[in-house]
Amino acid sequence: MRQSQLFTKTRREAPSDEVSKNAQLLIRAGFVHKEMAGVYDLLPLGLRTFNKVVGIIREEMNAIGGQELHLSALQDPAVWQKTDRWDDKKVDSWFKTELKTGGALGLGFTHEEPLTNLMREQVSSWRDLPTYPYQFQTKFRNETRAKSGLMRTREFVMKDLYSFSTNSTQHVEFYAKAADAYKKIFERAGLGGKTYMTFASGGSFSKYSHEFQTECEAGEDIIYIDDASKMAVNKEVYDDPEVYKTTGINKATLREAKAIEVGNIFTLGTRFSDALGLTYKNKEGTDTPVFMGSYGIGPARLMATVAELLSDAKGLVWPASVAPFDVHLVELSGGNEDVKKEAEEVYRELTAAGVEVLFDDRDARAGEKFADSDLMGIPLRVVVSQKTLAEGKFECVERHGGHTTHKTLSELITDLPRGKAGLSHV
Repeated sequence: MRQSQLFTKTRREAPSDEVSKNAQLLIRAGFVHKEMAGVYDLLPLGLRTFNKVVGIIREEMNAIGGQELHLSALQDPAVWQKTDRWDDKKVDSWFKTELKTGGALGLGFTHEEPLTNLMREQVSSWRDLPTYPYQFQTKFRNETRAKSGLMRTREFVMKDLYSFSTNSTQHVEFYAKAADAYKKIFERAGLGGKTYMTFASGGSFSKYSHEFQTECEAGEDIIYIDDASKMAVNKEVYDDPEVYKTTGINKATLREAKAIEVGNIFTLGTRFSDALGLTYKNKEGTDTPVFMGSYGIGPARLMATVAELLSDAKGLVWPASVAPFDVHLVELSGGNEDVKKEAEEVYRELTAAGVEVLFDDRDARAGEKFADSDLMGIPLRVVVSQKTLAEGKFECVERHGGHTTHKTLSELITDLPRGKAGLSHV
């Protein structure tokens, strides 16, 4: 991608009404556009990073047996009435709309009901279970006060996986696999060292659920961390002694921290299968309710958490795994045609080698190019200038930490496939 042709441009300032760090940086760097409070558009750079996050999540969900589908965002009230979640007094975050032909529809804020209803056509025998459908689908939540940039929005994509098992024993086996998959996702996205599996209230579904909380000063939640076990409890269950008996967390060594919820997993039991009539015949031929679980991650929320936590004073600092490009190639020709030709050759060679390159071929000053490069946060900046042309090696600067090396084109190409530019930090 040539930066001279890039759809969006960087900005000196974020909108005056935007107070969250993640949104300020993502807007200034040209990753997102703010439509209104709680509603953001993904621009080309933002969509590339968003899709990298989605790709990581998809790989880990597939690895534990997930099967991807895509459900409608439009919701039939009759299905939700069966679980008593259509009434605004029971669920206050609905967006609802009226049909011209009469009657109401909802815009889905979650998908337990419609998927459970759909599964009645797919499940009849114990041989049909377990099964683990999931999707990346737009959710709509009528938040009274959208805040924290992309972390709490009114429209967002959610990865929601639902497990359908024969009984609690089979469910618990998958629940553990899902928890491990979530840990891998956050590790791959660059948040592993700061993300904790956290005990929380299960609400109406079960006594406890699990959140995955990333320690961050900008977080809305309070958690209590046991560094030895890499687990935590959130504030609402902090005073419940049963939690500590269950986990073996020590109440004496916990430390308080602010955190951002980046994922959650719930045991649903038979709450939805009972209400919607989802049963299977067991080996004895008896109709039995399906045992369910729910597992959610918001890719844009995860992307915003990375932006919030891993950025610095200059701008975004993307881990190589989710960066929009592998390399930011910066041409500093000063009108020198030999430098321009060399930069074009480097761009062609890297692209041919399968490297994702943003090529800053603009007619702009070095300071402006470097400032934009720092703001965008691509992991490796490769500079082509009269100086590098004379030396026969290119200046390679890592965005994280600023570590600088000088490499020939062949060295650069050799290093890139082995570990995203041979970075000391990925």
